[in-house]
Amino acid sequence: MSVRIEPAVPPYAESVAEDFSKLMPAGMEPIALFRTMAKNPRVLRKLRFGNLLDPGSISLRQREVVILRTSALCGAEYEWGVHVAFFAPRAGLDADCQYATRWLGADAACWDPDDALLIRLCDELHTTSRVSDPLWSALSTHFDEAQRLELLTLVGFYHSIAYVLNGCQIALEPGAPRFPAQRPL
Repeated sequence: MSVRIEPAVPPYAESVAEDFSKLMPAGMEPIALFRTMAKNPRVLRKLRFGNLLDPGSISLRQREVVILRTSALCGAEYEWGVHVAFFAPRAGLDADCQYATRWLGADAACWDPDDALLIRLCDELHTTSRVSDPLWSALSTHFDEAQRLELLTLVGFYHSIAYVLNGCQIALEPGAPRFPAQRPL
């Protein structure tokens, strides 16, 4: 599989460098996804202002459960690996949880009740592009309206990111974790 759009290389336009400085931790080179998006600076800017990685109405753990599950469902190994590397330890998502985002369902032993609902939400949206009434009702007992809107948007946003990654065939980040192998039953 060859990369379809080569990532941008330095020197970067001033506006692109500014976006990179806001998207990446200080001193880190921009990841391939952002350098690819920089081939259209307008799209990179929209990505920067449209991302949901800032503190929001949901916890870091909840955000990362949604991102990892959505990335796994979409086969976006790149995004899954980047989020495991950058956020999983701080979000309390150990190797069992990481494995479960790829291979197990909402009933996996590592999930608490909120996590299980988030897995179900990702699965339903991925499969049907809808949320069933029973799941919506269950979500309503755990998450307020603002949180439910953020969760729906987060799933949709990471579907979009998966489309870009998979459509452009962006090469995996060196050193980022890969999907875990499926364990025998």
